[in-house]
Amino acid sequence: MPADDTVDALVDALVRCTFQITGVLTRIGADNDLSLTQLRVFGILRDRRPRVTALAAHLGLDKSTMSGLIDRAERRGLLAREKNPADGRVVDVFLTPAGRDLTQRLYLEVRDALAPELLRLRPEQRVQLVALLDPLLNPTGD
Repeated sequence: MPADDTVDALVDALVRCTFQITGVLTRIGADNDLSLTQLRVFGILRDRRPRVTALAAHLGLDKSTMSGLIDRAERRGLLAREKNPADGRVVDVFLTPAGRDLTQRLYLEVRDALAPELLRLRPEQRVQLVALLDPLLNPTGD
């Protein structure tokens, strides 16, 4: 692939942004006795009920590591597992009411932590940024 200054500049900006956001997430996770990976799990489960194997694949974890993460969250009353109603051979994982409450509180903490930087953008710039990031975040158009 030929060098392209615009691609290099974008990669640099995305990496720096990732470092900044990861720092916020890591701090908020630590304040709530959660790892960055656990935060990712809660974020994924906000609006879906995936199979344990699909969740592990999405996070790039093996099934045993995923099961350990789920076990710890289950002991805290934040996640639960249940056989899939359509296919009893597979197990779904989902947020409990306490897990939903925690996830919502964490979202608000993250939003409040990132707001000062995001509010430097004009409202129309924020809308434009969301639109520009969409193809990167949803490559299949989901």
